[in-house]
Amino acid sequence: MQPAVPDSAVHALPSIVVSNFDQQRLEALLERLDEEGSTQGELLAGELLRARVVAPQEIPPDVVTMNSVARFALLGAGRELELTLCFPRDVDGSPGKVSILAPVGMALLGLRVGDEIDWPLPGGRAERIRLLAVSYQPERSGHMDR
Repeated sequence: MQPAVPDSAVHALPSIVVSNFDQQRLEALLERLDEEGSTQGELLAGELLRARVVAPQEIPPDVVTMNSVARFALLGAGRELELTLCFPRDVDGSPGKVSILAPVGMALLGLRVGDEIDWPLPGGRAERIRLLAVSYQPERSGHMDR
């Protein structure tokens, strides 16, 4: 299932890359969400379906993976943010963390530096996001099991 965005904001979705390690952990999360009937789970499942899945050591260094620190621009809002992409259990209220189940978290997964994506936000609007940098990536740092 691809994210629905307003006609005025439709752009081709960029290709994404996900490690098989992240895929396994995200699919386990989806199984728990299916039991709850989560709409976030449907969106995340759609992202995983369109992902190219590779071994962790094959992840390019400029791709956002789970536990990566990504700097990105919200183009409509004219803001830049830097966040760590986390599993829901790791989001503890401290600043700088975003859950994979949050709209911006799902949008970031698998993007490469320079990629842009339109993603629906609560309230029916969409935001165009551009990935600017990946300042930390577990795979690039040799932490293949993070």
